[in-house]
Amino acid sequence: MPNLRARLLVVLVVLSGFLTGAGVRPATAEALPGSLWFDDTPVTVRDGRLTDGQGREVVLRGYNVSGETKLAENKGLPFASVADAKKSATTLRAQGGGNTVRFLLSWSSAEPVRGQVDTAYLSAATEQMRAFLDAGVRVYPDFHQDLYSRYLFDPDSWYTGDGAPKWAVDAGNYPDESCGICLFWGQNITQNEAVKQASRDFWRNAYGLQDAFLATAQKTMAYVEQHLSSAEFAGVVGFDPYNEPHAGVYDSGQTSRAWERDTLWPFYEKFRARMDAAGWQDKPAFVEPNLFWNANISFQKQEGGLLDAGTLGPDYVFNTHFYDQKAISGIFMPGKAGDGQYAGDFGTVRDRAAATGTAGIVSEFGHPLAGTVSDKAPTVLKAMYQALDSRVSGSSWWSKPASSGPVLSGTQWQWDIYHGRHHEPMNGNPDKVLTSGDAWNDEDLSAVRLDDSGTAVLRQDARLLDRLYPSATAGTTVGFTYEDRSRDGSTTLTWNPVPSSLPNVSRLVGSGQYGLLLWRSDGTSAPTELHLPASFPTATTTVVSDLGTSYGPPAYTRTTPIAAAPEPGGTGSRRLLLSAPDTGVLHYALVTNGTTAPSTTLLTAARSELSAWAAQRAG
Repeated sequence: MPNLRARLLVVLVVLSGFLTGAGVRPATAEALPGSLWFDDTPVTVRDGRLTDGQGREVVLRGYNVSGETKLAENKGLPFASVADAKKSATTLRAQGGGNTVRFLLSWSSAEPVRGQVDTAYLSAATEQMRAFLDAGVRVYPDFHQDLYSRYLFDPDSWYTGDGAPKWAVDAGNYPDESCGICLFWGQNITQNEAVKQASRDFWRNAYGLQDAFLATAQKTMAYVEQHLSSAEFAGVVGFDPYNEPHAGVYDSGQTSRAWERDTLWPFYEKFRARMDAAGWQDKPAFVEPNLFWNANISFQKQEGGLLDAGTLGPDYVFNTHFYDQKAISGIFMPGKAGDGQYAGDFGTVRDRAAATGTAGIVSEFGHPLAGTVSDKAPTVLKAMYQALDSRVSGSSWWSKPASSGPVLSGTQWQWDIYHGRHHEPMNGNPDKVLTSGDAWNDEDLSAVRLDDSGTAVLRQDARLLDRLYPSATAGTTVGFTYEDRSRDGSTTLTWNPVPSSLPNVSRLVGSGQYGLLLWRSDGTSAPTELHLPASFPTATTTVVSDLGTSYGPPAYTRTTPIAAAPEPGGTGSRRLLLSAPDTGVLHYALVTNGTTAPSTTLLTAARSELSAWAAQRAG
């Protein structure tokens, strides 16, 4: 029924003649450097999974690019130049292990004058997207907002927002903003009357605000579609319509669940229709529930999760955020995160995605890297990545790997190369120029910065960020785990040791990193792919699989069951390719950078142990 309503809306939009042309699509681009015969296919939703053109399960991993869009200094763009975008894309791919970015856009910059879309802004944004697409990084744009708009806030305010243009704020008669005694900027969502009333007006379409937003979104999507080549547009995986939606003010007697059903979901259907009319009909909308639906502090939590949306199907992806507010508070979680800390929280995301019949993604997660709670960051982020990989804790994984659930897609907040080098007049105040951190409401979460030579460098442990993960699985994932051995200060965090019942596997892994994938083949001829972190040089990577064993996997050919190859984009990132074009067979592959030059005897013994284990635990 939702799909039918969306299609009817498309017909109405097209008949109204609303869609405007925006130029001619460029000629089809050549394949990316490093591309193989099965690459460069679009991502869609099929049978509740993100899949590529070969029918393989796809995992999207990467970062939000970036919080710079919230600032005025670069006019609502993530980067000051295309050159900076290219530098960021290369580093993100080669050092950050990302294959996808959530690309932030600004309504305020796209439509600074009501009814007039700024094509210069759209052109600049599209060129910066292209920098990532050319590096082999997939993109899903997001019309971002926080606290509705920066124009609600006074020049001397403690806080600021982003999103809606000035004319949208001027349309309403909003009270002077004030959050009272607020320790965190997010408290403005429920305590600042200006933010609450402006948000309410948007959702009620007061002054035609929602109509104007949808019109601008459609024109933006049409511009992007028409100014990327067909090959480039294939790398655009969908669109996130609205960041962290909240009612602002509920009607008398209205619940958060009823608001999702009666207000938020109809908005998404309208946005879906705009996507279809703009040429995005084969790409899903990454729709977010009420942002408090999965809060982990009881007094913040509100019922939701698109409970009444029914089966979403291929037109949508279930999209949510997760931050550990207990850890961020500095009060409700006095210690650090541990093994399996977020298995339940991310398991809930998997469950809701499955219940809606589509794939799930955690499009924002993160933790402050400076300030009073920054000491928790290494463990909090490790636990979040662990929960993306599997719904089973490390201590339990080897005993019940088939309970892992699907590997979740996710994009960390955030990737801002200008971290600590901003020049942002907060709320337009020339006497309040912000330069430190993320330059936005005292946040400090960027995983990257520029050093004094202008080189992009990681601010977090590369072992945590550049991870082994199955980017494409030829069949169905049964279970996956990765022990990154990331550090908390000088302490190595090992939450998933190889059990003593597998002594040869344990000896092979040693103190190194390892990942283990279990999957059931479905006849797909394209190989299963795992991203190889920089800490896994091809020449010293060991693979033990039912497909064979390999130390230093050879270059890929169609007849090589275990092989390595560059990832598309020419950035130096690499992948492991496992070819098993059979059907219904359970396969396993252990990948490690542990023992150097292991003997044939050790490889054979480890393979024997793993074969028996897989037959018993996951067969």
